[in-house]
Amino acid sequence: MSETQVTWLTRDAYDRLKGELDELVANRPAIAAKINEAREEGDLRENGGYHAAREEQGQIEARIRQLQELLRTAKVGDVPTESGIARPGSVLTVRYDGEDETEKFLLATREEGAHGELEVYSPNSPLGRALLDAKEGETREYELPNGGTMSVTLVKAEPFAG
Repeated sequence: MSETQVTWLTRDAYDRLKGELDELVANRPAIAAKINEAREEGDLRENGGYHAAREEQGQIEARIRQLQELLRTAKVGDVPTESGIARPGSVLTVRYDGEDETEKFLLATREEGAHGELEVYSPNSPLGRALLDAKEGETREYELPNGGTMSVTLVKAEPFAG
């Protein structure tokens, strides 16, 4: 059994996702009615409307379960106001060992950064865990998928201005 992952969300993101969940749950009867209407049309083997409605219902139910789990494990917080320390909700600029170029990304959940242009790395990812609470100028190591390690230096951490 894997340990439950806590998901960090801003109040805005939590409210947006909760609104989506409430809307999906409220629309359940409409989907059920659509399935019943299509079922009444006759032979289910050749009833495209019925199968499309069932498929839509399956996708909606999957999203409902995903949102329920996400919101159940969510830790709602504010975007950090201070710069200089890597925290969820910070935009991080990092330099990987041996590279001259820097990379900039948002340390947050995919749901949090879903509307922006920045790449998003989860605080639960190997890179995110390594950088969490790092101070600017600090170098940390994290494990790569192939089992090797990579050093990364936090160049800059600043609050996300969504």
